[in-house]
Amino acid sequence: MSLIDFILHIDDHLITIVNQFGGWSYLILFAIIFIETGLVVFPFLPGDSLIFAASAMAANPKYGLNIWLVYLIVAFAAIIGDSINYEIGAWSTRAGEKHSWFNKLINQNNRLAAEKFFERHGPITIVIGRFIPFIRTFAPFISGGSKMHYGKFITYNILGGLLWTGLFTIIGFFFGNIPFVKDHFSMIVIAIILVSVVPIAIVAIKKKISLKKEFH
Repeated sequence: MSLIDFILHIDDHLITIVNQFGGWSYLILFAIIFIETGLVVFPFLPGDSLIFAASAMAANPKYGLNIWLVYLIVAFAAIIGDSINYEIGAWSTRAGEKHSWFNKLINQNNRLAAEKFFERHGPITIVIGRFIPFIRTFAPFISGGSKMHYGKFITYNILGGLLWTGLFTIIGFFFGNIPFVKDHFSMIVIAIILVSVVPIAIVAIKKKISLKKEFH
């Protein structure tokens, strides 16, 4: 099973997980969201679509998932994950050249995009970035690396975590079982990804335009 197949057909794979692991599925949900938000080397995991699919399943009694428990689990995972990511960012700055191998594990293009986004929008990036793949993973890392006060960071972290998981939980719960959505789930996932990366594309286009102006 490839990662792309898992992302595009996450509803089918999640059904298999729930049927096989039952109540332990909550722990799997926690782990995936935590890894995506907490470990800077895994920014490609499907957080948005996973929450959407799990919430859609919670709306169907036959799967035995509780929507409130789904929300609490993914929200807690997102907040704890970002906190760990902040500490990793702070550690990477303190460690410096001693652990240069760590930087080789990080996609530097994604890191640069997140830094530009952070420079443009400031600390609110921690909230906005929750809704944007890759920025979501790198924003807390950059916050820790830039020595942002932890009190300010945790405030934005909690707000962003509750809003992000809350939005996709609500959308999944109320719209995930509509026949059209169920029949075209792969297209819905692609649409979520495309809409999410629009802000990154806008920043990249503006950067190219500004560079052209500098050379003319």
